[in-house]
Amino acid sequence: MIPAGFEYVRPESVDEAVSALAEAGEDAKVLAGGQSLMPLLRMRLAYPEVLVDLDRVAELREIRDLGDALFIGAMATHHQVMRDPLVRRHAPLIAQATATVADPATRHRGTFGGALAHADPAGDLPAVALALDAVCNVRSARGSRDVPAADFFVDWLTSALEPDELLTGVTVPKLGPGWGTHYEKFHRTAQSWAVVGVACAVRRERDAVADVRVALTNMGAAPVRATAVERSLEGVPVSDGAFRSAAEHAADGTAPPGDLHGSPDYRAHLAQVLTRRALTAASAR
Repeated sequence: MIPAGFEYVRPESVDEAVSALAEAGEDAKVLAGGQSLMPLLRMRLAYPEVLVDLDRVAELREIRDLGDALFIGAMATHHQVMRDPLVRRHAPLIAQATATVADPATRHRGTFGGALAHADPAGDLPAVALALDAVCNVRSARGSRDVPAADFFVDWLTSALEPDELLTGVTVPKLGPGWGTHYEKFHRTAQSWAVVGVACAVRRERDAVADVRVALTNMGAAPVRATAVERSLEGVPVSDGAFRSAAEHAADGTAPPGDLHGSPDYRAHLAQVLTRRALTAASAR
């Protein structure tokens, strides 16, 4: 199908981009990699009056070392993120999850920030941002603000971004010594969304779990932390039995959807199985 008509704006700086959004108000859409927006435009499920294309805003592609954290620009592509040495060293969970996103063509064009701003609970990266306690850096003509990942994903395809705001990047605290990470995902084909995914980080001290973070993909209208799993493992000796027992609580407090790919009960079972696998893999690293 052919999209409805719109005005096309191609800024070359963040200042120009937020000015365009401020002028257009609620009638604007931001184009990053376009992997999600373009199909919506073609099917006329989205029909903005103004389309703000960020492709020429070079500063949004930067990945920087901030000392105790990394800054990942919103326009950094999946391919760039998964291969960046800083990400692989200090936030390996992001690289691991990004490598599972869609296919090579999508990873070369799709963007880190676009995947987060789209706020699809079946997307891989929102749960990863949640597990890593990432902070989303937001900018508008009115100023800047930082939104923790726990508050950024509001509902299905709904983020905390206001119509005139732009996600400029994400600050990710570095994982120090003793941390192991893993992203475990079940999907029917390489290009499809996750039926369920688990983002996991485990810090070991000697043979016990000192800290653990588990976040779930596609187990509700937004990514969720598996807090019952996290609480049950604090200070527990590392063992297959401990992980199996903790994983039984993976679906506690969640509201998994039901669709042609699986019922809520099926997803709850998957969450338990995948959480056990993710815990085992992360603790072994």
